[in-house]
Amino acid sequence: MAEIIIRPLERGDEAEWRRLWTGYLDYYETTVPEAVYASTFSRLLGKDPQDFDGLLALVDGKPMGLVHYLFHRHCWKIENVCYLQDLYVDPQARGTGLGRRLIEAVYVAADANGTPAVYWLTQDFNATGRRLYDRIGKLTPFIRYNR
Repeated sequence: MAEIIIRPLERGDEAEWRRLWTGYLDYYETTVPEAVYASTFSRLLGKDPQDFDGLLALVDGKPMGLVHYLFHRHCWKIENVCYLQDLYVDPQARGTGLGRRLIEAVYVAADANGTPAVYWLTQDFNATGRRLYDRIGKLTPFIRYNR
């Protein structure tokens, strides 16, 4: 049985984080410039309350998944809420429960922060992810618009 560890990102994780985040961006058929990679990784390690947090999932010591999340204020609640922005599991580790474990790790971090509400978005074509999300979350009727 594989040893699975979910832990915060560390400075030495940058190359593997880039590999995983590039896989995530490829899945959504998008790219970002090098400056965004550098800025995002720096912010994931930052201490500013506006910065995202990042977790890495290691399977037998090899990084195989990541999740990025952010605590922020909400006009309809007194306590903050948690936005889970990016979730990715290497194709070799899909179907092993790693995605669920990453989401549950965010739930634990949110609870520890006094932030019980966690939400995320996905694209309608993400059928595999949505099967997991339907089991671990609640689908809402909101529709997103962008400028």
